[in-house]
Amino acid sequence: MKTIDDYNFTGKRAIMRVDFNVPLDENFNITDTTRIDAAIPSIKKILASGGSVILMSHLGRPKGPSKKLSLIHVLPYLSVKLGLQVKFADDCIGQSAVDLSAALKPGEVLLLENLRFYEEEEGKPNLPDTVTEEEKKAAKAKVKESQKEFTKKLASLADCYVNDAFGTAHRAHASTALIAKYFPNDKMFGYLMRDEVASIKKVLHDTQRPFTAVLGGAKVSSKIEIINNLLHKVDNLIIGGGMMFTFIKAQGGKIGGSLVEPDFIELAKNILSGAKELGVKIILPVDAIAADAFADNASKQLVKADEIPDGWMGLDIGPESIKLFSDVLNNSKTILWNGPMGVFEMCSFQTGTKELALAVAEATGKGAFSLIGGGDSVAAINKFKLADKVSYVSTGGGAMLESIEGKELPGVKAILED
Repeated sequence: MKTIDDYNFTGKRAIMRVDFNVPLDENFNITDTTRIDAAIPSIKKILASGGSVILMSHLGRPKGPSKKLSLIHVLPYLSVKLGLQVKFADDCIGQSAVDLSAALKPGEVLLLENLRFYEEEEGKPNLPDTVTEEEKKAAKAKVKESQKEFTKKLASLADCYVNDAFGTAHRAHASTALIAKYFPNDKMFGYLMRDEVASIKKVLHDTQRPFTAVLGGAKVSSKIEIINNLLHKVDNLIIGGGMMFTFIKAQGGKIGGSLVEPDFIELAKNILSGAKELGVKIILPVDAIAADAFADNASKQLVKADEIPDGWMGLDIGPESIKLFSDVLNNSKTILWNGPMGVFEMCSFQTGTKELALAVAEATGKGAFSLIGGGDSVAAINKFKLADKVSYVSTGGGAMLESIEGKELPGVKAILED
């Protein structure tokens, strides 16, 4: 894959798609800088190689221009991180963007205003709920047509294109996929995209065995495609979190008031039988921490995972399950983790997720390759301060999950294709 290490940036202006979709508090202060921090090495590499950088990103889901969702709020932190005063264009394709880009000198950085202030970025119109289907269709066609001009204007600002926004790589937006066509010989991945793509490839295609995938979170329904793809790749599939109860119910277990998806019980049965045919071990919890309410201060008791009393709900895995899962992980060479084991946001039900994270870290220390992805898993690994103890923490939950499902990511394809 072509990366910024393979390109001569001397005197070139690089337009770079980054993911600066960061959380802001009521005073517009950034509360988690991870996504900005992740882009800094690529920006610095281009500057050190004699180039200048034009940064473009989205922030939130605006319905047109919005002071609250302006990227000007990230400017102070970005300038400090880069050790230079980053310039700012108050419109991503307006005259300020054209003039500031044209005047950009080697070693300088320009940040464009929020791409999603224009509906052409996503290629879908901002419409009220009252419009008819016919009006929707006409508006969508109009936006798709004007999207071409929007993309062309963005491309005209620079000499080359760098995609370093894995978090949006699964979207065929103007700045992630369409713009690459304007730079057939001058498009490449930044370091973040390179590392994300390489990590997923290592897990799914260059696998060292045994390969164990850990899936948690609330619902089976959101993980069907992932499970179906993984069943043909893994040796072990550990299932925890709320989704475990649909599988336990499918085996005839009693789950009390625990989260369950009745419509997916038959599917869970099929997954269990399909795994058996493929020789894949599906490992479910054997015990659980049950509570009488969904609250941190609820009464709780340790029960067998398939014998949860009526009026109680499972909110975490128990100690026997932790040992069972840890033993499997400690004998694994490749680990993929997506989804917590319980309601880890509550102190009373965080133990399962914390101990699983520690087990992944321990296995990594012994030589396993571990990839962590998905918002809650990343939040958990950061909460327990273990991010530097695993092989790779993905910055793009949705993009990583679609990769695991076996889908081709438009933002990646756009760089790889001729």
